[in-house]
Amino acid sequence: MKIKTALLSALVLLVAIPSSAGDKHKKRPPDRGMLEKMEAVPCGAKERGLTGLGSVFGSVGVQHVNSDEKMCPQYLFRTDEMEYQIRPLDHKHPVVLPVGHEAEFKIKNDRMSLKVAEGGDGKRREYEVVAAKPTNRETHMDPSETKPADNAADPSR
Repeated sequence: MKIKTALLSALVLLVAIPSSAGDKHKKRPPDRGMLEKMEAVPCGAKERGLTGLGSVFGSVGVQHVNSDEKMCPQYLFRTDEMEYQIRPLDHKHPVVLPVGHEAEFKIKNDRMSLKVAEGGDGKRREYEVVAAKPTNRETHMDPSETKPADNAADPSR
């Protein structure tokens, strides 16, 4: 009698628990976007010389400095909703990404983890998000939806 009761209660529990309860632990597909363009932007100056040694040499009159403006690659990465300006975190040896290819990404705070599957080496790299702005929704909408009707009767006439 106890076996029948236990079997019946187990069957009720199996039916009561929805089959989609385990789906919340599945990974969702990664977000995708397009690498639109690359620009070289100034990201700091590289200075060598004696001015960084303190005021001891500055008071003597020694101020020899070699400075070169350092250029960094900056990419425009576009998704359906946003446009991101990103720069590589590895400033010494930045990898040049293939422009015009699709990439998978994840964003956490001001960091973007990017992986170019086709045309790249398939490695995931970290980038700094410099700027982000939403894409223009009006270009995707029907022009008749955004403008009021011009043929409406004007009450002042």
